Parts: sequence; C-alpha cells; structure tokens
Amino acid sequence: MKDILVLYYSRHGATRELALAIAQGVDSVPGAAARVRTVPPVSAVCEAVAPDIPPDGPPYAELRDLEECAALALGSPTRFGNMAAPLKYFLDGTTPQWLAGALAGKPACVFTSTGSLHGGQESTLLSMMLPLLHHGMLLVGIPYAESALTTTLTGGTPYGASHHARTGASGEGLSADERALAFALGARLARTALKLDERS
Repeated sequence: MKDILVLYYSRHGATRELALAIAQGVDSVPGAAARVRTVPPVSAVCEAVAPDIPPDGPPYAELRDLEECAALALGSPTRFGNMAAPLKYFLDGTTPQWLAGALAGKPACVFTSTGSLHGGQESTLLSMMLPLLHHGMLLVGIPYAESALTTTLTGGTPYGASHHARTGASGEGLSADERALAFALGARLARTALKLDERS
C-alpha cells in the first residue's frame, strides 16, 4: 500500500471536509491509502502551546509523514489570498527534507476553502504550489475531463479542489460538485503516485 498524505489546516471545518473527501478519493484507488494529518494553530502569545494530540480529528503531522508519503495533498483556508499561517509555519520547518530531496519527484495537489465567493481561492492554491515546487514535487490539478469543473456554481478550479463556505452560513457543507471534484482529485493523485512508482 502507498500512503498518500492529506495534510491540512482548518479553522471552522470546511477545509477539513474537503480533506476527508480527497481522502475518500485516495482510498478508492486499489493500492493507495490516505494518511490524514493536520497542524496545530499558531499564536502571537509566546506562552501559548497546543496539546500534543488534538482534542478531535486526525493527529498532528510530523516531518516523517512527509518523508514516508508517496504523494501529498495540501489544504488550507484562504487568508487574504494566501495559505493560513499554521500550514506555512509547518512548511517553513521542512528545510531538512528539502536538503535531502525527500519530496522530490513525488506528486502533489492543493485544496482550499473561502468564506466569500471571490475570496482568493485561485491565488491561495497557486501560492500553496510554490513551496511544493521548491521541494521538487510534481503538481497534479483537476482536468476539464471532470464534468463538474464546467458545471459547478460553487467551488472547484483546475488548480485544485475548493469550497465556497459562505461567511455566516452554518452547516451547508460541500456541494455535490465540490465533493465530486475533491474525490476526483484524491483519486487522480493516488493513481499518479502508483504509476510513478511502477516506472521507478
């Protein structure tokens, strides 16, 4: 089995929903298994610490998760058109993996959620690709062969899966198109990882 790391930060749960849909797509591919991980929040208060184990959901990521994975799906809510600080903080600590080339040649994809329709989904996805390119990863997007990409009235981009969470709305969850595109992205990432492994 090839472990596909689904690594995300979520503040209100929308990005977590996308992560779980992507993980389902990964798990639908024989020979691949999703390893879902999150990162703790960061704080401007120097004494603030997060517990070693989150109170609910997946465990916090460790650097060895990156080293052991066959592929990476990276997700964050948008913060002014960029990834959230907790995920950036985690990535900023991956210099040893960069120096060792631990992620070079592995496929990766990105996903995000926004509270507003024009909240910077595409710029966030593009900015999340930058550290992955520096690590030498091979980026996988969503092709227009996925019919939901041309019909969606909510989230979904060729750069990666996305969700329009609608600020102030409660419990709407992913639309059918958003869920389908996230699932398809997870499956495509897993299939790519397996094909690359066959050729190595």
